[in-house]
Amino acid sequence: MKTRDLQIRVFLLSFSLLLAASGARAATVPAGFTDALVASGLSNPTAMALAPDGRIFVCEQGGTLRVIKNGALLAAPFLTVTVDSNGERGLLGVAFDPNFVSNQLIYVYYTATTPTIHNRISRFTAAGDVAMAGSETIVMDLPSLSTATNHNGGAIHFGPDGTLFVAVGDNANGANAQTLNTRLGKILRITSTGGIPADNPFFNQATGDNRSIWALGVRNPFTFSFQSGASRMFINDVGENTWEEINDGIAGSNYGWPNCEGFCNPPNPSFRDPIFAYMNDASTCAITGGTFYNPQVNQFPSNFVGNYFFADFCGGWIRRLDPANGNAVTDFATGISLPVDLHVSADGFLYYLARGSGSVNRIGFPATGDNIAPTVSITNPANGAIVARKSNVTITATASDNVGVTRVDFLVNGALQCSDTTAPYSCVWRVPAAMNKTYTLQARAFDLAGNSGTATVQVTAR
Repeated sequence: MKTRDLQIRVFLLSFSLLLAASGARAATVPAGFTDALVASGLSNPTAMALAPDGRIFVCEQGGTLRVIKNGALLAAPFLTVTVDSNGERGLLGVAFDPNFVSNQLIYVYYTATTPTIHNRISRFTAAGDVAMAGSETIVMDLPSLSTATNHNGGAIHFGPDGTLFVAVGDNANGANAQTLNTRLGKILRITSTGGIPADNPFFNQATGDNRSIWALGVRNPFTFSFQSGASRMFINDVGENTWEEINDGIAGSNYGWPNCEGFCNPPNPSFRDPIFAYMNDASTCAITGGTFYNPQVNQFPSNFVGNYFFADFCGGWIRRLDPANGNAVTDFATGISLPVDLHVSADGFLYYLARGSGSVNRIGFPATGDNIAPTVSITNPANGAIVARKSNVTITATASDNVGVTRVDFLVNGALQCSDTTAPYSCVWRVPAAMNKTYTLQARAFDLAGNSGTATVQVTAR
């Protein structure tokens, strides 16, 4: 067993004892946002999916798929499958068919016990709030597992093209991630019936079911997400001892595990580096839930649209990454009991699944919340100013807001230079040596609710 995996298990034991003694507390969210309990009473939940009709389907590690309907956890499970739930095994993923409204098909990922212990993707037909008896159809069986009970992956989601993507861990054997001879340590892409699309990137290099490999070089991709209305996909890969990764999901990519964890050092052109990675510390241990904020009805402030929310299991927090702002990451929510999954509903709520408290909660931004952006102005240098090459220029800005400015970010040609949290806001910029080059300077102010306002000037270096 890896050192940090052991540390996580010790953490879970101590944390469960703490919860039993004190009870789970509500999350702390930014001003203007609300955190509300949807339902509790879940046993070791691992993943969830939001149905088109508003129901929430939640996987329990022991093999039951539960239904939350109208804010209540139904007593009867939707289905129960026989699983090996040792370590990180069990019922680990759930997804709705893109045509669920008409065909009522639901897909799950679980650790089957026969004829050998292995992970399996199956589909069931819904009959109301329970699965139709005898409706299980095996879509794909994955390779037999070793005695290692960790690194199973388990997330399953349909992509924009209607194919099913499957995240499979390396079964605690890093060598699995770098070979096309096994589906372990991979992202797979299959049809809804288990077929293998001929346009998969390794279709002509791999053989048999290994032709389903869409990307390789991952350790334990416990969660991933597609951006609604776009083709972008982010993959959360749990690290070993140092780095937690968010990877840009691109067909044929090799994300480097076990040769690299986080950014390859030295750089390796054979591997795709993450777009963002954060280091493990005394409180963090595993990147878990991930979801883009692109609902049908936008509820959060407009600058949240297109952001990517992600969580850390031991840290108990949710943060957000802004792809339109150089993948800048900011804090969002804290105090969550072992978050494992995140989803955004069509009406703009952010749902999170808390394993530690056995609950589903949702974060909203009521119409009465603050959605007024800060006012910001760059006071130096002036728009159109000439600045000296290779000089230090102090960019200064003023900012105000009805609920208070939290920080001002200073950017040059879209690249973040520095942030200032106290007025007067300023940043020292070292002007490059190039002559007669025009630069766009921006000051972006943020308030307590996450709203932002931006001021822009252009200067020329001489």
